Amino acid sequence: MDVKRRTAKTLVGKLSSVSEQIRTESLCELRLISKNDPDSRALIAEAGAIPYLSEILYSPSAIAQENATATLLNISISSREQLMSTRGLLDALSHALLNPESASTAQSAAATVFSLLTVDSYRPIIGSKRDILYALIDIIRNPKSHPRSIKDALKALFGISLYPLNRASVIELGSVPALFSLVVKDGRLGVVEDATAVIAQIAGCEEAGDAFRKVSGVGVLVDLLDMSTGSSGRTKENAVSGLLNLVQCGKKDFGEYVKEMASVVSYGISDVAENGSSKGKVKANELLKLIDAGSGLQEVRHDNFISQSA
Repeated sequence: MDVKRRTAKTLVGKLSSVSEQIRTESLCELRLISKNDPDSRALIAEAGAIPYLSEILYSPSAIAQENATATLLNISISSREQLMSTRGLLDALSHALLNPESASTAQSAAATVFSLLTVDSYRPIIGSKRDILYALIDIIRNPKSHPRSIKDALKALFGISLYPLNRASVIELGSVPALFSLVVKDGRLGVVEDATAVIAQIAGCEEAGDAFRKVSGVGVLVDLLDMSTGSSGRTKENAVSGLLNLVQCGKKDFGEYVKEMASVVSYGISDVAENGSSKGKVKANELLKLIDAGSGLQEVRHDNFISQSA
């Protein structure tokens, strides 16, 4: 361990060199070590690498940006507290997201944000950084974005949206049209699943109603539950969760509209109630109860679904 600690200290020291070649060589070494040796990540952070790496994110050099963001991502796996306590780190990540010199930089920056968001207490802090939110949304609505960048940005937006007070900001910055555009036009299974996961989360605030109405979002979620569309199980569960959140968190008149729309695909909701994950089953049954509101229709639809499936 002492050898690893000395190696980390030596490489980090070279990041302050006046020679660009030495700095670049050191960055490449730090990236490889932090990727291949989990024990080295904390040692690199302890050696003082994070402030240097943050500063390098402003570099116009694609190689420097790529290696710095990748190293920060690797370090974040075991040293999230050190990253968050480094002054200016989040601003540096937002700069890398907004001004990436390569697709790889955007991917690593978004993935680093998502890694930090696995800590509950960091979600309101990161959610307050509107530049980060805007940059992530810009990635998912840009048709030229790399597919991996889109997936990483979606995961980061999902993490941000897990904190309820962040959802209105995510909506305000224009995420809803971009998210539904991915669902309707993209077609890649993973992207649709991740996009609907974010949609389900941001549906859990009052501001979602107007934003979803403008893009016919409820109709899209309902279509995903139509048995003929062939949506994946995860996508269906996300659609159920989104509709349930809209009913529970939206204004009363909009909630009634959502329930009326959802009643058309009660078979699809029943499918999730029967075959979904444990969490999906609970949400599907809650939604069915809200739709039927004691009318007795739930049992009829349930029986019909079973007879159709037999």
